[in-house]
Amino acid sequence: MKGPDRDPGAGPSGALAAAGHLARELVDACGRGARAPEHVLEACVACLITGGHVMIEDAPGVGKTVLAKALARASGSSYSRVQCTADLLPADVTGVTVWHQGDDSFRFHPGPVFANLVLVDEINRASPKTQSALLECMEERQVTVDGQTRPVPEPFMVIATQNPVEYEGTFPLPEAQLDRFTVRVSLGYPNAAAEATMLLELAGKDALEDVPVVADARALRDLQYRLADIHADAALADYVVGITRATRSDPRTDLGASPRAGISLLQMARARALVQLRTYALPEDVRTMAPLCLAHRLVLSPDARARGVDPVEIVDDALRATPVPLA
Repeated sequence: MKGPDRDPGAGPSGALAAAGHLARELVDACGRGARAPEHVLEACVACLITGGHVMIEDAPGVGKTVLAKALARASGSSYSRVQCTADLLPADVTGVTVWHQGDDSFRFHPGPVFANLVLVDEINRASPKTQSALLECMEERQVTVDGQTRPVPEPFMVIATQNPVEYEGTFPLPEAQLDRFTVRVSLGYPNAAAEATMLLELAGKDALEDVPVVADARALRDLQYRLADIHADAALADYVVGITRATRSDPRTDLGASPRAGISLLQMARARALVQLRTYALPEDVRTMAPLCLAHRLVLSPDARARGVDPVEIVDDALRATPVPLA
């Protein structure tokens, strides 16, 4: 599959080149604070470019919060954090209208969702009622309180975390809310050498000290605008459809990847191409992003759940079963 009349070895030019280099700078800047795998950093930056949301599911202490804060700092975004507990109320997230006796009026006090990047820590510890308070702002980029709708700042991104090893006192997210997350990533533990280096480098030091600010809200909006200039061939769209339909026909799923999942996958492929300093998306971009975009959206059959099937296996099988477009 060819790019739009360009030499594949040549770099992009003009405004698109500047956007690609900024995306690359964001990845590098985040990596100076968050000790995370390169593909995870690229996925988070790509998700920011698409205007999507990230779910980080991993064990405690591997740097989930540091990654969110590093991305906020590097992108020059306003940042807020919600620590989820069972008694957290929707108003604690969206904000509340309070009566001010001095001037006999009601005033709206915005909640933590009124920031460019919102970290929702341990989201599965919040009650379903509070979890649902995030749905409107994640999908519609707005919050409705006391009958009045207010837009959240742009750009806007939610990074939610989950602890996959401790489920006591938690409320699993419904499929409708999981589908709002563009990608689900896992940082994992570093290798022994990298962990030893990290211990020496971060002893008595804030991990975010070395993270430079390389963008601001205006630059991010321009970066998101430039995503439309990344060429995606019709054959690539057919490839994405083939993958999503393969997950739907898999006997191990009761519910496969939705059309919204396909849209997210194609957009993430284009964003990865931008991060890789290309002006066109390739099947490689789709294959790299497919497990991150699709696995968490699949609803397994009871038999598959009983056998402990990993949804990533289903996505991998769908990738193997779908013919790859050729140049």
